[in-house]
Amino acid sequence: MAATGWFETVAEAQRRAQKRLPPSVYSALVAGSEKGVTVGDNLSAFSELGFAPHVAGLSAKRDMATTVMGQSLSMPVLISPTGVQAVHPDGEVAVARAAAARGTAIGLSSFASKSVEEVAAANPQTFFQMYWTGGRDRLLARMERARRAGAVGLIITTDWSFSSGRDWGSPAIPEKMDLRAMLRFAPEGLRRPRWLVDFAKAGKVPDLTAPNLADGGEAPTFFGAYGEWMQTPLPTWEDIGWLREQWGGPFMLKGVMRVDDAKRAVDAGVSAISVSNHGGNNLDGTPAPIRALPAIADAVGDEIEIVLDGGIRRGSDVVKAVALGARAVMIGRAYLWGLAAGGQSGVENVLDILRGGIDSALLGLGLSSIDELSAADLVVPDGFRRDLGA
Repeated sequence: MAATGWFETVAEAQRRAQKRLPPSVYSALVAGSEKGVTVGDNLSAFSELGFAPHVAGLSAKRDMATTVMGQSLSMPVLISPTGVQAVHPDGEVAVARAAAARGTAIGLSSFASKSVEEVAAANPQTFFQMYWTGGRDRLLARMERARRAGAVGLIITTDWSFSSGRDWGSPAIPEKMDLRAMLRFAPEGLRRPRWLVDFAKAGKVPDLTAPNLADGGEAPTFFGAYGEWMQTPLPTWEDIGWLREQWGGPFMLKGVMRVDDAKRAVDAGVSAISVSNHGGNNLDGTPAPIRALPAIADAVGDEIEIVLDGGIRRGSDVVKAVALGARAVMIGRAYLWGLAAGGQSGVENVLDILRGGIDSALLGLGLSSIDELSAADLVVPDGFRRDLGA
């Protein structure tokens, strides 16, 4: 019998998250920039891809294990870094524990609500994510802190513009949860009493600071950290290469959507790239990563590890991404909905759903391992690909 509170699809996790979270918190999870064209394409593109299944001679066992940046994973799914997790009082620590329990890694955002020390202690397979913010000295200090905490890899994200121009309105995010903010958001909280009770039991209010950007002082608020990012000169390819050299270990560049940028990443010496459009929160009108993946994989797949980030909601989506050249995928909104719906067990639930879907797809395709997947297992319609920068 399924455990109490168990859900069978990521869509159900989303439904429960919407029922549990205050409207402004939930809208922050689903929002995309401007009209939301990119958010929509991230999802719909997967529906355009079909499978070519077998009906007999199917494999009795299916191997889903892989490696990403030197870390052994039980399946080709890892946690994408997301900031300010106000959906549950345990935040990234609960997510880290869930990922560890299911044998996979977590990417921890520098804008996270929990410290890299806490998260790395909960999951030894922690990749620390950084934005190019604060200048080289500040970046080095944060990088060394992550190294001391036990982070096993570094992720640098350069595709974020934080567009506040959303056609349906931007989610309301207070500067900090002081008395004024609590009074302002009280009506929302009262409409979602279970969310309030969770934080009351934990003896805390939602943390909107970024402890990983404290730099030895007081942790800045989200908007304070955003302001620092806005005032930092944007990185060059030389800066990316410099940071990679300073880290000296596994290093991922997140946000690549073009073949020419993928080649520059190879030249910069990075270990991996994430084909990603920041979940639709960057430049609206950017195509879905799954459309850009094949051309990038064709160009640099033999030289660098490739993961895909964006639109993953089912195990079959994971299989489609691997078949088109990804080593693994990163999930964002999916695990946040699980976290909102059930804390650590909710995140584990989401990971189990994806594992089950991967296994079912491999079975139907007659394969014994994800390593056997190829584009021949898919039905790819004409005009699906977007060969950007080729």
